[in-house]
Amino acid sequence: MAYPTLKGHIEIARFDHWFKNVFVIPGVFAALLLAPDYQGADLIWRLIAGLVAIGMVASSNYVINEVLDAPYDRQHPVKCHRPVPSGRVHIPIAYAQWLVMMVAGIGLGSTLSFSFAVVLAVLWGMGCVYNIRPVRSKDLPYIDVLTEAVNNPLRMLAGWFMASSALVPPASLLVSYWMIGCYFMTMKRFAEYRDLKEPALASAYRKSFAFYTEQRLLVAVMFYGSAAMLFFGAFIVRYRLELIVSFPFVALVMAVYLALAFKEDSAVQRPEGLYREPLIMAPVIACSLIMVLLWMVDIPFLHRLFAPTAAIH
Repeated sequence: MAYPTLKGHIEIARFDHWFKNVFVIPGVFAALLLAPDYQGADLIWRLIAGLVAIGMVASSNYVINEVLDAPYDRQHPVKCHRPVPSGRVHIPIAYAQWLVMMVAGIGLGSTLSFSFAVVLAVLWGMGCVYNIRPVRSKDLPYIDVLTEAVNNPLRMLAGWFMASSALVPPASLLVSYWMIGCYFMTMKRFAEYRDLKEPALASAYRKSFAFYTEQRLLVAVMFYGSAAMLFFGAFIVRYRLELIVSFPFVALVMAVYLALAFKEDSAVQRPEGLYREPLIMAPVIACSLIMVLLWMVDIPFLHRLFAPTAAIH
């Protein structure tokens, strides 16, 4: 029989998942290009403090997720070995850990700006909506993905407020970021569903799997992927037409991610470890570099090519 340990409490904070905070970088980048307010040492401090603050709030959400998911994780062939279902966490202390990490994260965030602290509070609140009854949105088909992926635009907003005091980034960019998050989250569910194989086992682990099928998940993937690209297109037409050249590379990243989801024990089920997967990281890095380059290089030919033609009288 296992007993509560310090290591167990450290594990449920999932510090290794802080890698996901790379999703704040596009927000920082957009703010620096569209509405920069900070630079030099001030910006560096804000980025470091901001990343630590959002990491603490994310870890708070991971803690409550681990605690409340334990009855379902016991039904999973791998996740049953996690710290809570295996008995290596003291539950009352875990609840205290959840609250302390939230207070620490939002408190640190408030030293940057009120807007940044509000974003962190909403991020924490969405973790409650996702995990805690009576809502517990993770049990509701489609709503589970939409409420989990909303962390994407919230992270973008956090990155934006690290580098700018302007009100908000363009809505088209936020919605596109939300939809691409939905695409990735649905792919994760698709990979999990395929690996669990037995519908009864799948629904015991994740309630929404009682409704989902491979076909329904793939249809949702198509919807989210299309919506993400449509809103991204709206953003680039308004703010940076050169980015249209990046479309084939973005599509390649999405296609490779889809292909990975069909592999047994796919890395798509563990997004925090995708940086160790060369098959996806190579196109991601290439696409990112190309997009940065396109922000800095003007291509007048594109503007002439896509400009509305003069009316013929």
